[in-house]
Amino acid sequence: MSELFSKSQSSVETYSAKDIEVLEGLEPVRRRPGMYIGGTDERALHHLVVEILDNAMDEAVAGHANRIDLMINSDGSVSVRDNGRGIPIDPHPKFPQKSALEVILTTLHSGAKFGGKSYKTAGGLHGVGLSVVNALSERLIIEVSSNKELWRQEYAEGHPVSLLEKKGASAHRRGTFITFWPDPKIFGEEVRFRSSILYKMARSKAYLFKGVTIHWQCDEALCSDTIPPQAVFHFPGGISDYLKETLEGVPLATPAPFAGEASFPAGEGHVEWAIAWALEGEGFCTSYCNTIMTPEGGTHENGFRQAIVRGLRAYGDRVGNKKTAQLTAEDCFSGTSCVLSVFLRNPQFQGQTKEKLVSQEVSRLIESGLKDHFDHWLTANPEAALSLLDYVVEQMEERLRRKQSKEVSRASATRKLRLPGKLADCSIESAQGTEIFLVEGDSAGGSAKQARDRKTQAILPLRGKILNVASATVDKMKANQEIADMILALGCGSGKECDPQKLRYERVIIMTDADVDGAHIASLLITFFFQQMRPLVESGHVYLAQPPLYRLTYGGKSIYAHDDAHRERLLATEFKGAKKVDISRFKGLGEMPAIQLKETTMDPTKRILQRVFLPSQMDSQGITLFVENLMGRNPEKRFTYIQENAQFVRDLDV
Repeated sequence: MSELFSKSQSSVETYSAKDIEVLEGLEPVRRRPGMYIGGTDERALHHLVVEILDNAMDEAVAGHANRIDLMINSDGSVSVRDNGRGIPIDPHPKFPQKSALEVILTTLHSGAKFGGKSYKTAGGLHGVGLSVVNALSERLIIEVSSNKELWRQEYAEGHPVSLLEKKGASAHRRGTFITFWPDPKIFGEEVRFRSSILYKMARSKAYLFKGVTIHWQCDEALCSDTIPPQAVFHFPGGISDYLKETLEGVPLATPAPFAGEASFPAGEGHVEWAIAWALEGEGFCTSYCNTIMTPEGGTHENGFRQAIVRGLRAYGDRVGNKKTAQLTAEDCFSGTSCVLSVFLRNPQFQGQTKEKLVSQEVSRLIESGLKDHFDHWLTANPEAALSLLDYVVEQMEERLRRKQSKEVSRASATRKLRLPGKLADCSIESAQGTEIFLVEGDSAGGSAKQARDRKTQAILPLRGKILNVASATVDKMKANQEIADMILALGCGSGKECDPQKLRYERVIIMTDADVDGAHIASLLITFFFQQMRPLVESGHVYLAQPPLYRLTYGGKSIYAHDDAHRERLLATEFKGAKKVDISRFKGLGEMPAIQLKETTMDPTKRILQRVFLPSQMDSQGITLFVENLMGRNPEKRFTYIQENAQFVRDLDV
């Protein structure tokens, strides 16, 4: 132990000033590239192109360029050319022996984007982009056309290997032309650029600034199957064009996307946006700051979300839709496809790779900038606005259903099953061969519990008429105990989460009295299953029991009749000629003796069940509209239906 201690002491004593390294120039970049480009993998490799392309885009956004060329060459190098002002080539005041070009290429934190005089908004902030690319390149050639003269200089691993040379006149050319070869000692011997990534990058940059045209060129041997060797990108509509092209053929909640732009006060910048609520697909949200993609979002996305959510809440309040008060960003952006592009004078990013915007003031600027535009768009398009409200409210209701729904399985090794207290469950564990009776009232539930087969039949009594889910709010549905009990007992979830595979029973049987009140309760239950558990109806799991309304007795003969017409047929056939037939009408299932209830309604060998199914002659939208007209919030539609169909009624039980 003492030897170890003494050895440690010896090691400490050798630690002195000569062990302290001072990395100068671009050596820190080559030693620790991850600090500057996030690593040495494929994503980091392509980030080199991002740095050069962003510099060219800054020239375009500043109004000094309108054309950019991006080329993948046959030797594995990448070239970026713009027709901007060109990097200055005159001697730098602080380093008179070097040109400004060489200072920018060999010195970290050097550039024209610190003071804001040359660029009002720019993606480059730290003055390290071009110098980092130079440091991590095996070779780099730069040409500058300025004042009708062409200048050229070559670098290797961050160091100049030639002087800045004047190559002659350049009367019809201006800007900067950079070609670089990534260093295989940094990125590996198999280093190569992927045409699909750079093609998508060039295309997206062209969408972000309406005033630029980007020319794409790739050696045919390096192009993937879907990437052309040459292309020109120019989009006068900007990100709005991008969204329209991306969503072509996709049904939307509104006829057109909400798109526009707004300037910030005091020349702080401006924002452009385009958002559409797609009825199909997963959607996406892509954001940029000064043409730099921010895949991790940031404060600009937060402000955008707040503006949309608060705008929809305010509009919903104006039109009397109280449900919109509960809207969240999750509801308003579920399934949306949106592009957000903000230009700021002095943005703050998280890290050199700039994947997240953290400027605190931008959230407020974007929210206030979008507020009036969104309000005017909703007001000017009332039909689209109401359609959008219906869409986001539906998303909200689905979110609340998911929150409420609990996964229930018949058996669990890790937790005890929690079922409604009034449920009399069957004893068999598998769903096959089992059935649950939804019974009207506690008294009928008592009779049904006595009449059931305990092994395969479960009973859930319901208290009177359940809630009409077609006209109820989500809050009322959540607060309704009967609905909560049914969802819990069936165990298959509700809404979009409804899964027939998780149903705890093979059959769900609605068993109500054979009178008008019973029919009304049955219609409410069917509406519930149609709207909240539609897959159960589509897969044939829902049935209607057929309890009798009358019992006819003559001598020792007793027969049950399901309705008035059935009673009259029995009197004319089975009891023909009988002088006095004893006819008793059941007041309800609760008044029937258990033995009679079993014999007439619950015994699988004797009973009659009606399967609930969707009519094949109507499409899904037509069925939904039919249910909404009969059971929805608008009483005028029900009244119209009654007027139009009253002539077909033959028997009334009133």
